[in-house]
Amino acid sequence: MYPLLLNFHNINRWIVLILGLTAAYRSYTGLSGQKEWNALDRRWNLFFTISMDIQFVTGLVLFFFLSPITRSAMTQMSLILPDREQRFFPLIHPLYMLLAMLFTHLGSLLPRKAKTSLVKYQRSAAFFTLAILCILLGMPWTRAFFPGL
Repeated sequence: MYPLLLNFHNINRWIVLILGLTAAYRSYTGLSGQKEWNALDRRWNLFFTISMDIQFVTGLVLFFFLSPITRSAMTQMSLILPDREQRFFPLIHPLYMLLAMLFTHLGSLLPRKAKTSLVKYQRSAAFFTLAILCILLGMPWTRAFFPGL
């Protein structure tokens, strides 16, 4: 079960990143082109948020129930804190992804409450940019595209 879910989580990160970049791109082009906010903008925001939610829930299941890395790290926390490599999965990765999740939801929710298209694009662009930055900083770049191969 662990390898299957880890593979899904690993592949889905690219889907999340592509959807996030697309939603941010639409926000920036809408902002620079002075366009009206439309249903397609809302849909891309929703796709990004849903993909992020799926990724986050998968990550929580891995973190709390299946991962031998976090299980061993939690029993030896004092040993992993000084070493950046060892503290990445139990501490750094979850922190960045929690922030990315927060920014993604703010980037999807706050434009709905705005009155003008300009403010909608500004809010989604700002928060999606922060979400993508957190995703890129917290992504395990050393992990293979397909773990275990």
